[in-house]
Amino acid sequence: MDRLETRELAYFLAVADELHFGRAAARLGIAQPSLSKTIRQLESRLGVTLFDRTSRAVALTEAGRVLRREARVALEAVSAAALRTQRAGTRDPRLILAMKPGGDAGLLPAILAAYERESGVLPVEVVFGAGPARMLRGGQADAAILYAPPDELGGLDSETLLTEAPVAVLPLSHPLAQRASLEMADLAGEELHQKPADPGAMKSLSELMHLIALGRKVAVLPRVLTRPLRDDLITVPMTDLPPVDLLLAWPAHSTSLSVAALARAAVGAIRSSAIAP
Repeated sequence: MDRLETRELAYFLAVADELHFGRAAARLGIAQPSLSKTIRQLESRLGVTLFDRTSRAVALTEAGRVLRREARVALEAVSAAALRTQRAGTRDPRLILAMKPGGDAGLLPAILAAYERESGVLPVEVVFGAGPARMLRGGQADAAILYAPPDELGGLDSETLLTEAPVAVLPLSHPLAQRASLEMADLAGEELHQKPADPGAMKSLSELMHLIALGRKVAVLPRVLTRPLRDDLITVPMTDLPPVDLLLAWPAHSTSLSVAALARAAVGAIRSSAIAP
């Protein structure tokens, strides 16, 4: 079978997202007959049906759901490869390290100091954003410091920097503030902060902490993200949640010598510090 083309995958994803050929064609800026023909040709080449079509609805088949997942990953990888290639070809190439503001648990200075002792490495540029994993997968970064569960690490390699138990963050005036520990059931009925679907929806931890102080939210976070803690807030350990890992992550396919040096530096800095994963 011939290799799939990125154009075919982009056309397929438009239909998979819209579940409507007319809307997908408008989104792509092409004629609907051309889009339908491309999808039929793709199904023929793969030997599977990707969409169940009726006069009233379009739905993904099981094969279509698999291709939707894989196609998105493939297109993101192509886009990321282009961005990284362009950066590597600039006059002043750098290793881009993404993280949330305050999201390094204070470990980054030691990691960078160890990295700078490596020979032949690129300078590090630290960039801040609400979605370091998204920046890493999208090619805007070469490595990232982040908190992420295992099911969000597909396609990435990582090194654990720190492991901490989560805590509830509450206003001092909250009825649960003086408890020695809490379970998730204790927070039932609270306006619990959820990870936003839009990574830009919560601009910063300071914004979240302000909402908690106002009594508008409570949150469950790794303890390190609460430091320094506002005077009008308190943290209470959560006893029924697993520990959370702070990771240095990078693309699994990376061949960058500088990324490898950063990973070595991180491991060395953690081993030589008083804090171990």
